[in-house]
Amino acid sequence: MAALVSIAPAAAQGRRDLLTQASFIDRDKPSALRNIQAVVAATERDASFEGRLLRATALGYRAKLTGSRGDLTASKKLFDTAVAVNPRNAEAQMGLGAWHIATLNRTGGLLGRVVGASRSVGIGALDKAVSIGGDRAFYSGLAALLRLKANPKDARGRQLAEAAARAGAPTPLDKIMQRAARAVLVPLRAGQTARTRATAQRLLPFGTFSE
Repeated sequence: MAALVSIAPAAAQGRRDLLTQASFIDRDKPSALRNIQAVVAATERDASFEGRLLRATALGYRAKLTGSRGDLTASKKLFDTAVAVNPRNAEAQMGLGAWHIATLNRTGGLLGRVVGASRSVGIGALDKAVSIGGDRAFYSGLAALLRLKANPKDARGRQLAEAAARAGAPTPLDKIMQRAARAVLVPLRAGQTARTRATAQRLLPFGTFSE
């Protein structure tokens, strides 16, 4: 699942910081799970669009680390609802796209389809997020990593990585994704397929310890 960008109202900022800490900074599963669980608890009764989006992300993260199908399904329902309510919200589209592609990357096509994951839906949502998000390294960079992990020879994935390397980086997560895009471009430009896939995996949320 995607990490959410740090552009939210102050009331939600702490919860977003916890998700960033868990997905990109924590180096062990128990620490990451503690931070994710804090967001799950904080959003339990938050019916706002912002709260539901954060909860969708947190449940998706928890599903990735624990293997919970219940969390995975709940996360998808929340992302589906967010996109239906506001299809022009780049974060909602990125979250939905990341749910589909990350699920398929982790489970494979057969099991992924059992839980409702679709590559075409995922890619479509990622493309919408990049288009809506504008010149932001977060959107193009995360989409690039997800695509290149699935297929290191993906021409669109390379195009997105190149765009992220040059894009604006106004937030901490934009900067994280810009560094990631520049890092994955090194083996990508050298034609090193296996290293490209491994680098993309390492730079995605929980990439250093989740698989």
